[in-house]
Amino acid sequence: MKTVNHWIGGKTVEGTSGNYGEVTDPATGAVTTRVAFASPDEADTAVAAAKDAYRTWRDSSLSARTAVLFRYRALLDAHRDEIAALITAEHGKVHSDALGEVARGLEIVELACGITTQLKGELSTQVSNRVDVSSIRQPLGVVAGITPFNFPAMVPMWMFPLAIACGNTFVLKPSEKDPSAANLLAELAAEAGLPDGVLNVLHGDRVAVDALLNHPDVAAVSFVGSTPIARHIHATASANGKRVQALGGAKNHMLVLPDADLDAAADAAVSAAYGSAGERCMAISAVVAVGTIGDELVARIKERAARIKIGPGTDPSSEMGPLITAAHRDKVASYVTGAAAQGADVVLDGTGFTVDGFEDGHWIGLSLLDHVSTDSDAYRDEIFGPVLCVLRVETYEEGVALMNASPYGNGTAVFTRDGGAARRFQLEIEAGMVGVNVPIPVPVGYHSFGGWKDSLFGDHHIYGNDGVHFYTRGKVTTTRWPDPADAPAGVDLGFPRNH
Repeated sequence: MKTVNHWIGGKTVEGTSGNYGEVTDPATGAVTTRVAFASPDEADTAVAAAKDAYRTWRDSSLSARTAVLFRYRALLDAHRDEIAALITAEHGKVHSDALGEVARGLEIVELACGITTQLKGELSTQVSNRVDVSSIRQPLGVVAGITPFNFPAMVPMWMFPLAIACGNTFVLKPSEKDPSAANLLAELAAEAGLPDGVLNVLHGDRVAVDALLNHPDVAAVSFVGSTPIARHIHATASANGKRVQALGGAKNHMLVLPDADLDAAADAAVSAAYGSAGERCMAISAVVAVGTIGDELVARIKERAARIKIGPGTDPSSEMGPLITAAHRDKVASYVTGAAAQGADVVLDGTGFTVDGFEDGHWIGLSLLDHVSTDSDAYRDEIFGPVLCVLRVETYEEGVALMNASPYGNGTAVFTRDGGAARRFQLEIEAGMVGVNVPIPVPVGYHSFGGWKDSLFGDHHIYGNDGVHFYTRGKVTTTRWPDPADAPAGVDLGFPRNH
């Protein structure tokens, strides 16, 4: 059986704790891999390797860093099929979806390749007599990233390329459910010429996470995952004096106004709710239908959902794969089986679905729940599976109030032909990312990704300008040089005059 070990100091390091986790192929349910779980001592080793590498990496020139990143970008492009295959084998998503994940991660590598412009400082001359003021941004030191199972390549690439471009060194703790892609990303970085210890991969469970959160040599922590864990990450790391960006869960709404193109809205709802089997924090999980359009919208969503082909990610004709684990599949199914008792109409019930020849896989079909109440479990909880809830409201104002009452504020969308209504929605909705006739408004790499309320803990969004600011700290220098033509003027203890 394949074993996934740590990547520390530029090489594979076998686990010594004696603890391992099992990795399954979600399409078959078979255990295919075991992954080493790090002990606190092994976490110390990874951080020590990063700390040692930081001494020289922080002083490397911007051109040297970007040269590595340009080579890295080329290697990632050449190996994108291999990375995607690992994602499919361990996460289960279809190959085309996995390729899309790699492409979105590459956007941030490309952003990091242009770090020379992102790190430009500022200069003000002659702020007082012969006084200049300059500001620069400098790296933090050793930083850590803790990433989720649903995007085992993209989310790590949201973090470490920018962090190392800014001059930091990095310890990545990927999900133990699908760990192989992270190691390949690190191996390719080494092949591109990244010095040993600049990027390290530490595998494990909560023991490894807490070791990083409490380590005195870790200056900052980036996290993407569920809200309860994001809250724990933020509280623990902040208490230890670390900078933290912790992106949590979501319950993303899509408001459909009566004037909307219902075919476009139905297409968007199916894509956004069921793509990646609903295992993404930007999935639309609640459609809010305004006025009398609800019945027709639900009918169109049902018609389209029935045509989605579910099957192994290795089958090119599959449009949706299995869920990551059997336990997660069963939890998702419980929301559907309990929906009717809580007042919902079960329009589509995906529980009990299976695929011929792959009966032991973690399968679930598409579920569509109508007339869902805001106090039901299916609405309140982040299901993280292919379950779409439809809620009915009479007016735009009622819809926005319903959406703003949610404790989450990650992403949202409005479908309408009315520019004034869209502009009003953009200003009134309480969410960090807004789509206008765009169901999944994930920003491009040079804008930042992040939500509001219980979807984000910390002050910085991820990647884009916020990412650069998160991985650096500002320094301002005020300088006065005497003019060689002047005679010594003696000591002046007065406050500098600006005029």
